[in-house]
Amino acid sequence: MTSVEGSAPVGEKGYNGKMLAVNLATGEIAVERPDDALYRRYLGGYGIGARMMWDRVPVGADPLGPENMLGMFPGLLTGTPLFGQRWQVVCKSPLTGGWGDANCGGDFGGQLKLAGWDGIMFFGRAEHPVYMLIEDERVELRDASDLWGQMAIMNEKELKARHGKRASVANIGPAGEKLALISGICNDHGRLAARSGVGAVMGSKNLKAVVAVTERKIIAQTPATIKMLRANLDEFVKPLKDFFHTFGTTGITAASALNGDSPVKNWGGVGTADFPIAPQIDGGSQINPKMEKSYGCWHCPMACGAESVESTNPAYPYPHHTHRPEYEAMAAFGTMNLMANPDALIYANHLSNEYGLDVISAGVTISMAIECFENGLITKEDTGGLDLRWGREEAVIGMLELMGKREGIGDVFADGVKKAAERIGRGADQYAMHVGGQELPMHDPKLQPEYHTTYKLDPTPGRHTQYEGNRRLGRIPPAPRDSRDYGNRGEHHKGASEYMHVVNSGGMCQFIMMAANTAHMPEWFNAVTGWDMTMDEMLQVGERIGNLRMAYEVREGGNPRRRPVPTRVTGETTEGTSTGPLAGVRVDTELLETDYLRACDWDVETCRPSRAKLEAVGLPEVAATLHG
Repeated sequence: MTSVEGSAPVGEKGYNGKMLAVNLATGEIAVERPDDALYRRYLGGYGIGARMMWDRVPVGADPLGPENMLGMFPGLLTGTPLFGQRWQVVCKSPLTGGWGDANCGGDFGGQLKLAGWDGIMFFGRAEHPVYMLIEDERVELRDASDLWGQMAIMNEKELKARHGKRASVANIGPAGEKLALISGICNDHGRLAARSGVGAVMGSKNLKAVVAVTERKIIAQTPATIKMLRANLDEFVKPLKDFFHTFGTTGITAASALNGDSPVKNWGGVGTADFPIAPQIDGGSQINPKMEKSYGCWHCPMACGAESVESTNPAYPYPHHTHRPEYEAMAAFGTMNLMANPDALIYANHLSNEYGLDVISAGVTISMAIECFENGLITKEDTGGLDLRWGREEAVIGMLELMGKREGIGDVFADGVKKAAERIGRGADQYAMHVGGQELPMHDPKLQPEYHTTYKLDPTPGRHTQYEGNRRLGRIPPAPRDSRDYGNRGEHHKGASEYMHVVNSGGMCQFIMMAANTAHMPEWFNAVTGWDMTMDEMLQVGERIGNLRMAYEVREGGNPRRRPVPTRVTGETTEGTSTGPLAGVRVDTELLETDYLRACDWDVETCRPSRAKLEAVGLPEVAATLHG
C-alpha cells in the first residue's frame, strides 16, 4: 500500500515540526510541516487538534462519515523529560454530535513523538480494514483484514509480535469495529482514549490500529532539562505523590462512595444507605493485594498504576498484568451498580479494555439497564435471561459482554444511554444519566459545584477532567470554600478550565500536575522549545483553545446552555439526596452557568464567544465565521 518517507527530525526541540495527513480512501499519505507559530499558539494535543478540526472538517459533516477527521496528537511536552506522557484524539463526536476529544496515557503518545511525528490526521474510509505502520520516517498502510474482530489487547500483542517489543499500538476492539458510540481507542494493554465515541470514528474509517516503532528514547533531553527535572521533582507534594503511587485513584473509592462524591445506584441512591459495604472495594486493603507491581505511563515520575497477578477466581478470569482499575471504573461498575466483589470489578475493567468500551459510559449504561429491568421496561426475555438487578455482578458482566459484541440486548445499549432510551421509549429517558448524549462521570456536583458547569457547558459534555482548581499555579482566583455557596465561582472556573486546556494540550497528566509546582509551567515549555513564553501568554493559549473548542461546538449547531441535566444530578428531585451527606442539597444551576459564561464572555443564551473575545485571543477568522 502507499507509503511515505519523511526527513529525520532535526535538533532537540520538544516538537518535530512534522505531521501526517492520511486519506484512507485513496491511500495517500502526506507529510505536513506546520509553522513554528502553530505550536506556540496551540501547544499540541487537542490545542492543535482544535485548529485542525476547525480548518479541515466541513460544517455539518457526518461524524461517522468520510469527511470527519480522526486526529491523534501527543502533547507539546510528551516525549520530553518534563512531565509529558499523554496524547489526545479529536474528532466530531458521534456520541454528542459536536466537538469530541479523548485523553489517554500509556506509551503511544511518547512513541509517536519519538518516531518523529507531532500528530496524525485521518480522513476518508478505507475499502477494507487497514492499519498504519510508522517506523520512524517510514510510514505505510497495511492490510488488517486478518486482525479485524480481534480483542484490543490481543491485537496489540499480535502487532508487537510482528513489529517488535518496542512497537507501541493504538487500536480498537470489537466495540469500535461495530461502531458502538461508547467505544474508545486502546494502547498499552488497557489504557483507553475512551470518551466522545472516538473508537466508533476509527471503526467507521476501517482503521484497526496505528503502530509506532522507533529506537529514539527521548526528545529534547539536555543537561539543563535534566537539572530542571530533578529540581522540580524535589518540589512535588510528597504525600500526594506517595498516595497516588501506592493506591492509584482506587485509593479514594470507598471514601467517595460514602462522602457523597460518587454517584450511587444510577444517581438515585445514597452511599451510606444503599452501599454501606463500600469498604469491600477499598483500594488499599481489597484491590492492591491482587496487584503484582506498580506501573507508570511513559516516563512517568509518579507511576500511579499497577498490574495484577493472574486471577484465581474462575468466574472472573482476568489475566496476569491486568491494569488495576481506576476510580472511574470502580465507581461506574461498583457504586453505581452496587457491585462489591473486587475480582468482578477488575474483570469488568479488563473486559471493557478488551472490547474497547469507555468504562464510565459502560457502567452508567448498565445502571440504566438495571433500572429499566426493575421497572418493567425490559424483561428477561429481552435480556436473554440476565437477571439485571443491583449487585448481581454476574448479570453486569454478562451485560457488558453483550454490549461489547453488540449482541441481543447489548445492541440496544451499545451506543449509550441516550440512544438506548430512544430505542426503548416508554419513559426510559428518566433513567438515562447523561448530558448532551455523554454519560456522566463519577463526581457529584452537589459536592463540588464546578462539576455541574463543566458537565453541562464544556464543548465535551460530561467531562470531569476539564476542571481542576490548581492552587500552586498562583493565577486562578479562589472559589468559595463552602460548596453550597454558588456565587462568585465564574472567574475561578474560567481560570481553572483554561489551565486544564494548557495541561491537556501540553500532554501533562492531571495527577502529576496536582503534585508538581505548576508555577514552573512556562519554564518547562521554554526549556524544550527555546521560547520566552510568559505566564500571561501561556494562559492566553489556554483561553484561545477554550474559545476555539466552543466556537466549533456552536458552528456545528450545538448550544450547551440548552442541554438538559438529569434532575437527580442537580438535586431538583431528591432520589439521591433524601439522606446522607448531601441531604437536601440543590444546586443553583442558573447562577453557576451565567456567572461562568459571563466570565468567559460567551453569550448566556447561546454560548457563542463574543466577537471581541475571539479577536482578543487571536481568532479573528473564527469571529468572522460566527458573527458574519
